[in-house]
This record gives sequence, structure tokens and C-alpha cells, in this order.
Amino acid sequence: MLRFVVFAVVLLGVCGCANADAAPVAELTSPDGRIRVSVEAGEAGAFYRVDFRGEPLVARSRLGLMFKAVYGFDRNLEIAEVETAERDTTWEQPWGERRTVRDHHREMAVTLRATEGPKRSLIVRFRAFDDGIGFRYELGEQSGIDAVEIIDELTEFALPQDYQSWSIPARGWNRYEYLYDTGPSSDVHSAHTPITFKAPSGAHLSIHEAALVNYAGMSLIQKRPNTFKAHLAPWSDGVLVRTKAPFVTPWRTLQIGDAATDLLNSSLILNLNEPNALGDVSWVEPGKYVGIWWAMHIRDRSWGNDTIHGATTSETIRYMDFAAKYGFKGVLVEGWNIGWDGDWYNNGALFDFTRPYDDFDIAAIAAHGRKVGVRLIGHHETSGDVSNYEAQLEDALDFYATHDVAQIKTGYVADGGRIERIDDHGIRKYEWHDGQFMVDHHLRVVTEAAKRQISINPHEPVKDTGLRRTYPNWIAREGARGSEYDAWGIPPNPPEHTAILPYTRMLSGPMDYTPGIFDLRPNERPPLRADMPRNDPRSRLETTLAKQLALYVVLYSPIQMVADLPENYEARPEAFQFIVDVPTDWEESIAVAGEIGDYVAFARKERGGDDWYLGALTDEDARSLTLDLDFLDGGQNYEAQIYRDGEGAHFDTNPYPLVVETRLVRQGDALTLDLAPGGGTAIRFKAVSVLPAVAGK
Repeated sequence: MLRFVVFAVVLLGVCGCANADAAPVAELTSPDGRIRVSVEAGEAGAFYRVDFRGEPLVARSRLGLMFKAVYGFDRNLEIAEVETAERDTTWEQPWGERRTVRDHHREMAVTLRATEGPKRSLIVRFRAFDDGIGFRYELGEQSGIDAVEIIDELTEFALPQDYQSWSIPARGWNRYEYLYDTGPSSDVHSAHTPITFKAPSGAHLSIHEAALVNYAGMSLIQKRPNTFKAHLAPWSDGVLVRTKAPFVTPWRTLQIGDAATDLLNSSLILNLNEPNALGDVSWVEPGKYVGIWWAMHIRDRSWGNDTIHGATTSETIRYMDFAAKYGFKGVLVEGWNIGWDGDWYNNGALFDFTRPYDDFDIAAIAAHGRKVGVRLIGHHETSGDVSNYEAQLEDALDFYATHDVAQIKTGYVADGGRIERIDDHGIRKYEWHDGQFMVDHHLRVVTEAAKRQISINPHEPVKDTGLRRTYPNWIAREGARGSEYDAWGIPPNPPEHTAILPYTRMLSGPMDYTPGIFDLRPNERPPLRADMPRNDPRSRLETTLAKQLALYVVLYSPIQMVADLPENYEARPEAFQFIVDVPTDWEESIAVAGEIGDYVAFARKERGGDDWYLGALTDEDARSLTLDLDFLDGGQNYEAQIYRDGEGAHFDTNPYPLVVETRLVRQGDALTLDLAPGGGTAIRFKAVSVLPAVAGK
């Protein structure tokens, strides 16, 4: 379906303004008419506002850019021209939470022109969808502007009153890895995006950005009460962005909906990114993987080359055989290369990405992988020394390609603001994880990897902004607190954490959360070595066993880690069966119920098959959810294989009770799910042609 219409220039009178002499206002509405954007300009500068359902959702908010050595766009502006268009297309993802995505939007390009000084101009392009809006700045070629240094972006998001908010702080030492704060928006000092709000009217709003390329990442700071201003991550010398005209900024995005689930069902971020730039990407493989990883976090093994080194040839082959037995596609191995001994956190310059430790025979491992049909998944930890990594990047990628590695997990473990860069004069500088230097670095890694048909999964990354559409080998990333915090974090992730993530971090794209832990109290076991005691026993999984299964459906990623130790899965084969069965690539995904921080339920249909899956989870409160099964295909019978919390299950006192049962269902039926405190339910709806006998166990 393709519909593309360009309209004539539009310049409207002031909306609802009795003053006939006031400056004109440009307006844009979403296709369904429920979202309206208004733009005005004058001596005080340029401003926009957003109304939803006839009420202000974002009040009059500033627009503009400031440059170091040339005039900026802050005051004395007029609307010189407005062009509008409408587009309605459908495009297909090579992998994703849904196969086809509809892009239906109306567009308005507002040309702002200076009324004093040089007659410079700036376009602000708005796109209005039924699920929100995006806008960006576009600076064209013009006299007196060539290379520019941006020293401020004036963009604001002014809320008309206190909203409920869910956010993590920005410009802190721990990058994006914080627990979410819940409270009134007026209490938020700084925030990474996505930041999510609920208005008193019940409207939901999430602010983020899309297509972050050749620019600095945007966080928000609160200036006047409930007025949030764009705060770009600076270079070490204070400049925010270095670029040349012509250029476009990333899109500033506002996802909007009546209900919390409307945010989850939005495709706005993807629709604001450019189409696939890599061509045939059939070599990008979604799937599940295991890894020599969790054992290090619970101190069974170590990254360094000592007596309990995890990354050995024999241990990797053991994991490969386990993966092959259950149909998993890969084995992640961390700690395999020179550089992990000693204080690796502060010695990133010692990492060598083509020299394995002596006990890691990568050629033999690759050969065994070919024999059993399981690939080695690579790992490049940089400890934030990016200049060291970039100097070795092409050789490191070639080395892995030679050994059949098709996916690499990269890592940038360093405090925020401590990414190491050696400048052109040999001087060491320190940059932010989401500054322009790292935005450019990540894209270089992804494009160089694509030349070798390798996919990239960065941890401690720059945040996701939907670039997986343009570069489909950017297959996942971290960028929030994952399961590792349950191994050693004080506090570990609380039950509400995974009831907040879908409405915040997950709105930006897939997350490598690493779910599926079956030993929910790993630090209560005796240590393997007296000189290497367990982590604090307060570090534990604050979920039930059933909730660990539900995470595979709720927290989307095309690559899902089967994160626990092989022996822990084989000790609980009944629960493990769901992990064996659940896909990672989907034909369709539908959020069917949820409230931010309380609970969420997702239904997803497997790509290339007939089965549906459902995951539901709750915070620390028990709750009962009755879900209509309208998402199931009409005329099809299903065996619902239900994995639910057993009697007395509780994340704190009794996390293991699990009931596995089956029942027959079809479209039009309903299921009531009883979720224990910190609990969940996972269901496979297996399509059946002949109704089997109802079984329970």
C-alpha cells in the first residue's frame, strides 16, 4: 500500500487566538485527527505545542539551535514557508517483533527565517502519526555556514502540569544502568530517554529520539518546573556536536496513547529511521544462545586466566554440546583473550582482540561448532579504551570471521564520561558513552562488521534509537539493568523492574536482558574456592520461576540468552521445555494488558509458524488478569501449554512452585491468570488440527 501526497503551502491563522495581529501558526494533525501540532515564531523565537484529544499534552515549548561561531536560531524568527504531505506505506522487517510495519503519517516542513542579521533559515520537519509525533532540524547549504559547532539545542518539552513519571538519571557514572524512579515529573532533575509520563487525564507520553547518527545523544534536564530541555552529551572540550552543513539532527520523538499498552504497540521509532542500507541481510540470524557468562557473575568461574578460568576449550565444547542438544544456535564466551588478568576495568589498553589465552583453542572450538551446528559467539570487551579497540578493529573482525563467528557482543565497561580517546596530537581525552564520538564509533563497528556478515550486540552501549531498521545487523544491545544485577547487585532488580522496562527502555528497541535463571538463590550455595567467596546473599533473583519464563515473551530481543548454567536447566526439565520451545522472531506482537510499573502481558505469534505465545508478569503484588484471546487466529484450535506460579509461590519466600498444565482454547475464549507476588505466566498456544485430550500435570 502506497499513498504519498504533497500539499500546497499552508500558513494558518492563530489557533483560538482573539488577537488578529498575532503571528501566524502552522498546524499539523495526525491521520486520525486526535494529535495536533502547532508551531509559531516571532521575536522571542520559535515554539511548538502538542494537543491530544483536544487537550494540551505538551505546552508551548521552545525550538532552536545555537552555534559557536555563527548566528543561531534563538530569537527574531518568522515562518517563511510551510509544506505538508501525507504518506501511507507498509514495509517489512527482516526480523523483528512484527514482520510488517505500517507507516502512515502526515508531514509538515516549517521553514524558519531570521528577521535580523544574515537571512539564514532552518527547517523544522514534523511528522504526525496516530501513535505520536517526531520532529527534527534540517540546516541546508547557505552563505556563511559551513562547518558548525553546536553549543546548545534549545528544544523543550513543557508539561502543562505535574505528570506521573518513570525515569533514570542522566550524566551519572553508571551510564543507563539504574533502577527507575517513579514519582511526579516536577521531581525529575535529569533523565535519560525514553522517559515516560502519565497525565492526570490518563493520556500516556514517552519522550525519546530516533535515528541518532553523527550527533550527540539527548538526555533531558528540568529547568523551569515541568519544563524539560534537551541536554546533549558534550565532547571533552564542551562542544556538543561537530558537523557540516547541510545536516539533519535526530528526530525528537513523542509516543502518545490513551493507555499504557498503546505505547507498547507503537512503531513510531522504527518508522522515523531510514530503510535497510545493507541489502540482503539473510545472514543475520535471530535465535537463542547459551554462554560462559553467568558462571563468572556468580563466581563459579573467572574471566582472568587462573585456576577457575571459564573460557577454556573443554568448557566451551561442553556448552556447545548442550546447545546442540536443545537446538540453541550459539555459545557466548567471555574472558577468552589476552587482557583479562588483573585490573581489567582500568587496563583497557592491554586487551588484544586476536590473541586467545593458551587454554582457549579457537580453531578447535570453531571446528567442533561446525560439527554440531553451533556457532561461537564472540566477545570484545574494551573497558572503555575505544582508541585501543579501533586500532585493532578490522583485524579483530577478520580474526572472528575466519573462525565462523557471526555475532559479537561488544562491551564498554567504564564509568560515564570515562571513554578513553587519543586525539590527533596523542593526548588522552575522556568522552561520554552517548556523546558524538561514541555515536560515530558504534556505527563504524556495525558497518565494518556488516562487511564480514557479522552482527553486533553492544553492552554499555549508546542507547537504541531504531537504527536496527537501517542496519539490521545491529541485532540487540543492553542499555539498562539486566540479570547480572541479580548476581551481585545491592539491591538486585526488584519485582517492579521488569514491569517498568517495557514502558521505558524497551520502547527504544530490543534489549539483551539475559533472562532464564533457574537457580534463583545462587549466592546461598557454598563457594567453590575458599579465596573466592560468593557474592552477598542479598543479591538474588526477586522473581518466581514462572516469571523467568515469561521474560522471554515480555522483553523482546531477536537473540535471547539462556543465561543459567546447563546443569540448572537439566535439573528442571519441565520448566526448561518452554525455553526450548519459545521463538525469538515474530510475525506479530500485541500488548494485551498492562499498567506501568504494575504488570504487563504480551502476545506474540511466531514467524513462519502457527503458534502464539503469551508472557505476563507482575510487580511485588499478586494479581489476577483475565485476558481475552482475541489475538488468536480465527477458525484455529490451540492447545494452551500453561506455565504458571504454583500454590504459595512468592518471589521473596517461596519462588520455585510451578504448575504446568494444558487446556483447549480458541479465539473468543478468555483465560484468567493468577500471578503470584513477583510472579508471571508463560503460555505456548500450540496450533492443533485435531483436538487432543485435555491433560493436566
